[in-house]
Amino acid sequence: MSKESSRRSFIKKTAIAGSAALVLPTFIPASAFGANDRINAAVLGINGRGKSHIQGFMAQKDVQVTTLCDPDMNLLKEGQKSFKEKYSTDVALEQDLRRVMDNKDIDVISLATPNHWHALATIWACQAGKDVYVEKPGSHNISEGRRMIEAANKYDRIVQHGVQLRSSPAIQEAIELMREGYIGRVYMARGLVFRMRGDIGDKGLSPVPEGLDYDLWTGPAPKAPFTHNLVHYNWHWHWDYGNGDVGNQGIHETDLCMWGLDVGLPTKITSMGGKFLWNDSKEVPEVLTSIYNYPEQNKIIQFEVRPWYTNPEGGATVGNIFYGDKGYLVVDGYDKYETFLGNDRTPGKSGDDGGAAASGMDRGAGGTDGHFANFIEAVRKHDKSILNGPVETAHLSSGLAHLGNIAYRLGRVLDFDPKSEKFVNDPEADKMLTRDYRPGFEVPAKI
Repeated sequence: MSKESSRRSFIKKTAIAGSAALVLPTFIPASAFGANDRINAAVLGINGRGKSHIQGFMAQKDVQVTTLCDPDMNLLKEGQKSFKEKYSTDVALEQDLRRVMDNKDIDVISLATPNHWHALATIWACQAGKDVYVEKPGSHNISEGRRMIEAANKYDRIVQHGVQLRSSPAIQEAIELMREGYIGRVYMARGLVFRMRGDIGDKGLSPVPEGLDYDLWTGPAPKAPFTHNLVHYNWHWHWDYGNGDVGNQGIHETDLCMWGLDVGLPTKITSMGGKFLWNDSKEVPEVLTSIYNYPEQNKIIQFEVRPWYTNPEGGATVGNIFYGDKGYLVVDGYDKYETFLGNDRTPGKSGDDGGAAASGMDRGAGGTDGHFANFIEAVRKHDKSILNGPVETAHLSSGLAHLGNIAYRLGRVLDFDPKSEKFVNDPEADKMLTRDYRPGFEVPAKI
């Protein structure tokens, strides 16, 4: 077996480990594109991560971003100008993503919209016969993640979740070391999200800015009176649209916690936190500590969100720490790891994408560009088995964040059944597994 084939086999086996219900279906690859056929992509949501999506696709051979879509025409015009300056070619603009779905010339949909749009847009794209790259978190609630899996399978589409560290050779190497027992039996993972999140104030209500289709921006979520507290970035800190920082930056780390421990969703969850710094309009906690217990596997996940000034842990402020009975492994960011062995914490193996990893790839060749390259390869071959971040990871990593948020909001320890994806004898918590959708923007209860 070649090194590349071995890598793919390893990624496929570990990408969705921990949940028998989420095994990928038997799939017979079929070529949808020739090696040099151009793939046309549309990027939906261009204010933040969408800029990276544009760059990621345009870095791929025979891939062309042909359409930018955003409910804010002001952003679209700015994006069109920047696109022309950078790539010396024109790009079409569209405010309504439904017209993008109807465009037969578009092969791939890339989603960098607010969280509350991710699942429905993914489902619509699958129904329209388009493959999807969806930014983290894949879903806004747990039910949506399951619907995304059903849509990808029913309509036979390629869906990649934007957890780009899965395409880092160094992180793949770190996971393989843990699977081989390098730090012993790995029993605990710690996720770290220590990010600078400042005071956003309270801007109050105001008229909808000219050029913004606020109804489309709202989509499946409740339509609140317009405020700049939401549009364009601070929706992250409001429950109807975002999921706090554990559901923002934190999805990279929830995903890696589960991947490294080789587990699915937990059976017991507790969370505690709050707002301690700013008297602003954020609804989500500034500080949040969540514990996810796996009694049957004798494993546990600790996850912590901290804002503003804080100390690093193990040298990392955004990353993961894995604890085994022979040592521990620290992941710093997206493409670097270190190990420490024994009671004296003797430095062991380490790697990054700058060449220390076994792959010898240049630093950054994993990460974002590598993740887009992996997606495009899967699209060309119409082979979901080679995806580094398949749709199942979107459901699981997002689901872990959602469970922690539900436990925080209800203020009690929760028991969860991963097989039924319901809470145990807790109708109040079950209501938070889904939401009420606005007419015309409903996520189906069943695909």
